[in-house]
Amino acid sequence: MRKWLVEIREERGLTQEEAANKSDIERSYYNMIERGKRRPSVEVAQKIGFALHFDWTYFFEDDVTERHVHVTDKSNGREEN
Repeated sequence: MRKWLVEIREERGLTQEEAANKSDIERSYYNMIERGKRRPSVEVAQKIGFALHFDWTYFFEDDVTERHVHVTDKSNGREEN
């Protein structure tokens, strides 16, 4: 499970359906990505990262934690909505 992705989505106040719609992907595919059952392509990772306002490369890091994601987002001046 990508707990960090769940936390980001929930912090943004979004359901899986809303996150999928903002990312222009199917909800079932988003669900599989969030549960760690599927690894997104670069294109899909970029769509999700853009929609949820985080660095899409987190999908391809081995040791992403919630704390790492939030600290990095703040240091890049990104707004957490």
